[in-house]
Amino acid sequence: MNTLFHNALKRTPQAVPPIWFMRQAGRYHKHYQGMRANHSFDQLCKRAELAAEVARGPVAEFDFDVSILFSDILYPLEALGMGLEYTDHGPQLGFKLTPETIGTLGGVEEAVKFMHFQKEAVQATRAVLPSNKSLIGFVGGPWTLFVYAVEGSHAGSLIQSKKLAPMFPQFLEKMYPLLKENIRLQLEGGVEIVMIFDTAAGEVSPLFFQEWIQPVLARLSQDYPGKIGYYSKGTQAVFFNDAFKALPWAGQGFDHRNYLPDCFNIQNKGFVQGNFDQSLLFMDEADFKKAMHTYLAPMKNMSKEQRAGWVSGLGHGVLPKTPEKNVKLFVDTVREVLS
Repeated sequence: MNTLFHNALKRTPQAVPPIWFMRQAGRYHKHYQGMRANHSFDQLCKRAELAAEVARGPVAEFDFDVSILFSDILYPLEALGMGLEYTDHGPQLGFKLTPETIGTLGGVEEAVKFMHFQKEAVQATRAVLPSNKSLIGFVGGPWTLFVYAVEGSHAGSLIQSKKLAPMFPQFLEKMYPLLKENIRLQLEGGVEIVMIFDTAAGEVSPLFFQEWIQPVLARLSQDYPGKIGYYSKGTQAVFFNDAFKALPWAGQGFDHRNYLPDCFNIQNKGFVQGNFDQSLLFMDEADFKKAMHTYLAPMKNMSKEQRAGWVSGLGHGVLPKTPEKNVKLFVDTVREVLS
C-alpha cells in the first residue's frame, strides 16, 4: 500500500499528496499503444496478465502513487446479456434498454460469475505492482449504466433516459445486486477501495440526482462502509445534501468545474481527489507550468491540516494524445512545489 494514499483516506495531514489520474493507463500512453497493437481492448481487460501489465505501465513510468484496475464500466451490461462490442466508433451494445427489452436481461447469479475476470485482473495487478503502490478498483454508477443501456452512450441531453426514469428501479433489481457483488469481488481480489464513476450524473438537476440517483448510491456506500469512493462528472456542490455527506464514503473525486479548496467542505471525510483541467495538459510547456502553478497556489496557501485528505489528479480522465512529457511534468511539479 501507499503511505500517502492511506494518509489521505484517514485525513492525516501531509505536505505532499498522493497522485493518481483516471484513465492513467490508456490511449495516450506508448506502453498501452504497444500492447493494443497486438491485442483487442476486450482482451486487455479480460486476460488478467494483460490487464495487470497495462495498469503497471504508467505507475512504472510516471511514478503514480496509486494504480487502478484496467477494465471498463460497461461490462456489467454485457454480463446481463446486453451484448458488447468495442469498435473504432466506441462501445456498441447489442440492443437498447426499453420497456419492451428490459425483461430480457439475464440472471444476477450468472452475471456475477461473468464478472470474476475483474477479480482475477485485480489479483494479477497486485502481484506485479511495487508493494509501496496502492491499488483501487471501480464500477460504473448505476445511473450512468442505465443511461448507456438506454441511449447507447452518455452524450447529449439524455432525453430517453430521463423519460424512462420510472424504469430505473426495475433496472436496479438486476444491476444493484450485480454491482454489490462486483465490488465484493474486487475487494476480495485486493483493491483497497472501489470508486463509483458516475459520468452521466452531472447531466441531471440536483433534485433529480437526490430523488433518483442518491438512494442507490447510499445503499452501496452503506454496504461497504469506508471502502467506496464516488466521482461524478459535471456535478456541483448543490447536488450533495447533508444526507449525501453523512454517508460512509471513503472519499470523493471532483471535476475541474469545482473550486478545489471548497471541496473539503463538500466531502468532509476521507479523500478529496482532483481536479486539474485535463485539457490543459495539451499546453506548451511554459504555459503548462504556469497553469500548474495556478492550480497549486490555493492548495499551497492552505495549511496541511486544511488540505488533509487531498489526492492530486485531474478533473476527469487523461485524454487521448495527451503529451506524456506533461503527465510526467505534472507529477514532478506537484511534488516539487509542495515538498
